[in-house]
Amino acid sequence: MKVLFIGGTGTISSACTALAASRGLDLTLLCRGRNNRPVSPVASVIHGDIHDRASADAALGRRTFDVVVNWVAYSPADVEADIARFRGKTGQYIFISSATVYQTPPPRLPIVETCPLGNPVWAYAQAKVACEERLARASDDTGFPVTVVRPSHTYDERTLPVRGGWTVVERMRRGKAVVVHGDGTSLWVLTHNTDFAAGFVPLLGNAAAIGQAVHITSDEVLTWNSVFAALGRAAGVEPRVVHVPSDVIARKDAAWGDSLLGDKTHSKLFDNTRIRTLVPGFTATTPFARGAEQIVKWYDADSSRRAIDGAFDELCDALVRGIESL
Repeated sequence: MKVLFIGGTGTISSACTALAASRGLDLTLLCRGRNNRPVSPVASVIHGDIHDRASADAALGRRTFDVVVNWVAYSPADVEADIARFRGKTGQYIFISSATVYQTPPPRLPIVETCPLGNPVWAYAQAKVACEERLARASDDTGFPVTVVRPSHTYDERTLPVRGGWTVVERMRRGKAVVVHGDGTSLWVLTHNTDFAAGFVPLLGNAAAIGQAVHITSDEVLTWNSVFAALGRAAGVEPRVVHVPSDVIARKDAAWGDSLLGDKTHSKLFDNTRIRTLVPGFTATTPFARGAEQIVKWYDADSSRRAIDGAFDELCDALVRGIESL
């Protein structure tokens, strides 16, 4: 099976690249070569920018693929270009959407794929919704063979699933307070990238997945308090937590606020029945406690990885002072 990954070296896609290559797929990656994650030597790599038509044309030529996966499509213009480029040249086009597309706050838990879409806050999610709508029209009008995959909050050893990244762990180790939105009790799901890959790779060339939208997540239920506690245990410290209302954070940092008010402020749990129907036996096996240990071990292995985001550090100090002065 000939598979094209547009991208393939990111947090989520790198695990899918490794698993797909290990299973003997004829895998080609189209990427710009700017990511320092290692690529399986079994995969072929061609350099080009899918967002630059001339660059993509030069890299892809007249090639056809059984499956095309675009990991870096973020706007309707991106998928419009893909529809034109790959119509008649692939048996399955997989669009990597996002679980942020579901109506926020969710009307029910757990969330299923047929829940209504619509995020009133976050432009990122709104663009993903628009992409899905355009692809649905292409499927209805011309039979474009679309599968939509909606990752939720996915991480690996390099990607801390908290705002500020490693700076948060450094604050814990230095005895400084860390900021947790709300009261920290909203429910959340974190999915290790290898668990996502285990569900995703069997969708490649899966005829039953064409015309479907599916999310792939862990079934482990966390609170944000427990997420920070797990990171603290892995780092060998007891974190000092200060809870800050999401709207207060939003007034200080609009981007952080959008990711909270448009997503993480609200409890999110997912029903994985559909992925288990398409991929019998799928289950996520990495609890976040183990994932947190992997994260800290990776960062501790090289001091150059443990960079501090000074602006974020100062923002946290200001938020903590504001709450503690009340």
